[in-house]
Amino acid sequence: MPNSKLNAGVSAPYAVVTAGSKGIGYGIAEALAERGYNLVLVARHEDILLIAKDNLESAYDVHVEILPNDLSRKDAADEIMNWCINKNMHLKFLCNCAGIGGADDYLSASLDSMRYMVRLNIENFMALTLQLLPLLEQNAPSYVLNVASLAGFAPIPIKNLYAATKSAMIYFSYALSYQLKEKNISVSCLTPGPVYTRLDVIEETEKQLGWMAGKIAIMPGKVGEIAVRKTLEKQMIIVPGIIAGIISMVLRVVPKKILLSTISLIKKNRNSL
Repeated sequence: MPNSKLNAGVSAPYAVVTAGSKGIGYGIAEALAERGYNLVLVARHEDILLIAKDNLESAYDVHVEILPNDLSRKDAADEIMNWCINKNMHLKFLCNCAGIGGADDYLSASLDSMRYMVRLNIENFMALTLQLLPLLEQNAPSYVLNVASLAGFAPIPIKNLYAATKSAMIYFSYALSYQLKEKNISVSCLTPGPVYTRLDVIEETEKQLGWMAGKIAIMPGKVGEIAVRKTLEKQMIIVPGIIAGIISMVLRVVPKKILLSTISLIKKNRNSL
């Protein structure tokens, strides 16, 4: 446990972390707990939230609240806001991590599944951020961390809509950062490459990237530590890993038409192997 810790209890600051029960969200929650932040973890499944709560409270001197909620629901942001206000929460950190990926082809996926992705990946974090801004402003200096993806820097065939939702998050974060600067609220956007959150993610990453997978992929705990440290340093775009950082720079400067052709060609070659 670190030596420089904030006091747990009502006087300690709180952080709301969506999808905070596992994966990248849990890695971010753990990095915040190491720094003495009390936590509010939001996710769909109460049983997994309870496990995360027990693990974090056992390891760190913090208090963890859990809020089982499906963030794709229209009323979810209002419910979380009302809960935080009723608790008179000393909220200083909001992490929007909830989202869905997948490799479904946009042209063959169902309309319902596409709408679900848009609701979860875009609507939920925009709504929750707006609803919690008064509390963040009241407790400024404070922080907003949005979790996007390296995919948000490029048009990606097949993962078309996913990449588009993450691109929306990146550019939204840029604009919001400018808008909230005078309110002393810092906005950061995490754009990781592959993160080994599940076995199927590991298998798919190794299938797509081959030997490069081990060079670029990163574990959730490391992502969380980098993300929180850089957010508290008020860095706008956060790309964990040296190779991922180089790739992100290339993706940002190469014309999109060239990127699209290159990515399509790489995918065709891999599928033919």
